[in-house]
Amino acid sequence: MNTGYDKLLIDIGSTYFKVSTNDSIEQHFRDFNKQIYDDLIHKCGDTVQQYDAQNIHICSSANGGLSTLIIGLTQSYSLKYASNIAYNAGINVIDSIVFQDIEQYSIPSDLIDVVIIVGGIDSNSNVFDKRLNSYLAKVNYSNVVYVGNAKDAAVVASEIERLVILPNIIDDRLHIVEQHLKDYLTNLYQQDIEGKEDIKHLYQITENQIYSTPYVVNKSLPLIQSSFVVTDPFILLDIGGATTDVHYSKDLVSDNIVTEQGHDRIVFKKLGVYKSRQSLIFTAEQNEFAYELLMHLKVTENIYNEQSEKATKIIMQLAIFLVLSEMSHYRPSYVSLKLLAMNSIVFTGGITKVLDTEDIEDVVAFFYRKILNSDHKPVTVLDFNYDIWTLGAKEHAICQ
Repeated sequence: MNTGYDKLLIDIGSTYFKVSTNDSIEQHFRDFNKQIYDDLIHKCGDTVQQYDAQNIHICSSANGGLSTLIIGLTQSYSLKYASNIAYNAGINVIDSIVFQDIEQYSIPSDLIDVVIIVGGIDSNSNVFDKRLNSYLAKVNYSNVVYVGNAKDAAVVASEIERLVILPNIIDDRLHIVEQHLKDYLTNLYQQDIEGKEDIKHLYQITENQIYSTPYVVNKSLPLIQSSFVVTDPFILLDIGGATTDVHYSKDLVSDNIVTEQGHDRIVFKKLGVYKSRQSLIFTAEQNEFAYELLMHLKVTENIYNEQSEKATKIIMQLAIFLVLSEMSHYRPSYVSLKLLAMNSIVFTGGITKVLDTEDIEDVVAFFYRKILNSDHKPVTVLDFNYDIWTLGAKEHAICQ
């Protein structure tokens, strides 16, 4: 058995899984007719059996991640702070609600994994009322956590069953206090994995907690320049089968969030190229410039109906364009980035197995010309060997 600092790192994705030793990284397309554990052992069993369970570290995005609904007092503090913590903990924000307007919001149709309630500094009180309980009574959710002002905590708890109360994420100087909520959300992800039949079998080979892949990748960003030629500020796009994750230098966004981290994350849950293919196509059909991009790539909208290598390539190029559009002033979503200030753009995930540098640079240049009216050209860096996630995984393994 291998012991000491010799670790086996495993990343389970929605379409691929990766296995990293000190010597090499293997990538395997998943066999969806088999359970994840059985598929892993079938393909990498000889490697796995060389390691003790304490030296095997696993992260996963195969369970799709957790969803959260956030209810807060203001967009500029409550909702922005809570969303920032959720994204960086690997949680998907499906909606955020300004409490004063709560009666105008629709009720989510899907099950919400966790509702986050936030608002006010600890010296404030009476910021929530019966409208909160009335709204939540109609929402189908599994967990609810309060991270607002301390004076209202007991009142809210008396109205909402199974409420978890944590310290306020906003201090008296209006700075963010993230660790308590981040730990809570990370542990929720762990519980979700333990409840997923297909993933919990992985605990047969590891004694360590299984973390979300986006959480581990975010840990990699401060270390990325040790392995890649990347110039700050930069963004990293992890375009996968179900979602597209974007990790970005905080220098690219103007906000008042003061955290210990130099990077943040957002996720586009419906912009994947396999499981979310149809929603990606729908988004493209709503984007007035996507048709021009197709013409630029010398294809028509008929490509959406094809199942071919060429179609997969086009869909991935569309994903790049759509994600950049969603982060631009043209169509801002959760955050609008200063993309003209971006020096590097890094790609990891399945996209590096389909597109080459020229394919990517063509789309990026089209985006800058068409949307931003600029000839700006950030340097393109491709993580062909899936090395980036291992930087955070190794760091996390050493700290455990």
